[in-house]
Amino acid sequence: MNILGISGFENSMPFKRAHWPSLDEREYRISQGHDSAAALVVDGQVVAAAAEERFNREKHSPRFPVRAIEYCLAEAGLALADVDELAHGFDYEPYRPLFSLDPVASELYREVYSREALLRLVERDLKGFPADRFHHVGHHQAHAASAYFTSGFDECLVVVIDGMGEVVSATVYRASAGGLEKLHEISAAHSIGILYSLVTLHLGFEFGADEYKIMGLAPYGDPERFRSFFEHAIDLRPNGSIRIPPLTLNESREERENQLVTRRYLAEHLGPPRMPDDPITDDHRDVAAALQAGLDRAMEHLCGHFRRQTGLRKLAMAGGVALNCTANGKLLRSGLFDDIYVQPAAGDDGSALGAALHRASLHHKDLPNRRFPVPFLGPAHSHDAIESAISGAADRIEVERFDGLEAACERAADLIRDGRVLAWYRGRMEFGPRALGHRSILADPGHPEMRGRINSMVKMREAFRPFAPAVTIEQVHRWFEVPPMTELPYMIITVDVRQEHRAQLPAVTHVNGSARVQTVSSGDNASFHTLLRAVGRTTGREMVLNTSFNVKGQPIVNTPAEALETFLRTGIDFLFLENTLISRSR
Repeated sequence: MNILGISGFENSMPFKRAHWPSLDEREYRISQGHDSAAALVVDGQVVAAAAEERFNREKHSPRFPVRAIEYCLAEAGLALADVDELAHGFDYEPYRPLFSLDPVASELYREVYSREALLRLVERDLKGFPADRFHHVGHHQAHAASAYFTSGFDECLVVVIDGMGEVVSATVYRASAGGLEKLHEISAAHSIGILYSLVTLHLGFEFGADEYKIMGLAPYGDPERFRSFFEHAIDLRPNGSIRIPPLTLNESREERENQLVTRRYLAEHLGPPRMPDDPITDDHRDVAAALQAGLDRAMEHLCGHFRRQTGLRKLAMAGGVALNCTANGKLLRSGLFDDIYVQPAAGDDGSALGAALHRASLHHKDLPNRRFPVPFLGPAHSHDAIESAISGAADRIEVERFDGLEAACERAADLIRDGRVLAWYRGRMEFGPRALGHRSILADPGHPEMRGRINSMVKMREAFRPFAPAVTIEQVHRWFEVPPMTELPYMIITVDVRQEHRAQLPAVTHVNGSARVQTVSSGDNASFHTLLRAVGRTTGREMVLNTSFNVKGQPIVNTPAEALETFLRTGIDFLFLENTLISRSR
């Protein structure tokens, strides 16, 4: 059976613009349905998945994922007529009565969230696809399926936590025998994800997009200064639940839509909102630190309560808040669980994957549940496509070709040892927000100036932002405070750098001694592992600084032509397109 999962609400932001035409541009992101994607499951196996942004080049694109769908079908050699089901990772039908309470909400339901609105997009972009093959999956049900059915756990606790699904912000499940039993849910009216995003906006960053920047800023601040505020703002209940009193201050439709009273409350207690181009001060750093500490406490409270209630010592997570590497690292170090798995595309792009897996589980009672390999589920591009891109830039570049992977890795390792910054492009693109060795920018983590150089000259982003180390699984325990052969393949959990090595790894050691480590094995990331082994022979460390191959505001590159253009307009020194080395013309 061929099942396509999709995510996103194309009409969400246009609806908001039409009804609230005078908002600040950043306020339009206080809306639902960004990060549209498609994922294809064939006979219970995930064969392809990609976010629409990688094709239309609109970061966090909410548009109907027609190009991602076309890619998934092409990857599997299928036609649209071969698709048995199309499943969307939201289901608003049970909540239709709630949207009849005022005219604007009723129109929002009709124009954006309803089955009829989605079917109009299906007919526009997938003309002739039968309506009876189109299904809806509740948003948190989709997230939960994406976590459970890729965890490799027979039985576990599943926690979904995000800004909001349809009307909830967190859901806890007991997963066993291929089923998900709901244990608890928290209303979107008490969403810690929304609170985190509103503080992100208050600090001058993008709501629903830049929360990871707050996570990176937090270690520079003092969490105690605003601790009292966030202890009241994040109310941890005895039953394991969470209440967010500041979110209940909004009463009118207008206030709820744009969180107006909550935002005024933040300004009264945390200081005036920062504008995007304003300097970042100690006030902002301290707010970020206290917010992150509050989230850490809330995650441990929620997950810990239901671990104790159920006795389950394995945890699987998804939802946008599950991308918070710091909170994940605190959970890992808490000892509450023997094993923690975070689905690597935990945001709303991953709900497309979950919608397909949930529908597949209804048809395959013995749906395979194996730990997700590194999610290289996006497009690979042919030798001809690479050569065409090279030909198109021939007057601006010099080219050196190698006979195979080993030779290319030896040359790349020498360049990394010499302090060069490389773009590394090969194989299938990653699914999810992290570059894991196929669409990466790489450098030596031992060079003190490397973080500042890449932030300013290459990525063109904020100076406080940390970079992640990628290290062979064989050496991870040597450099980081983890047991030997610890598997952390998705760059989604922070760990501590060993004290004795922090001075040797300045480019990837954050100010608090942590690192968002990625382990690399030969089993599911073979070419990257080969490169790291070659780096180890030149530097003594099987490790590189690894960051995504893009610049600020741009999705990660997809095609060879995009890779070349990004290389040529940044401070990256060299580009590898598979086994071809590109440099600028002298």
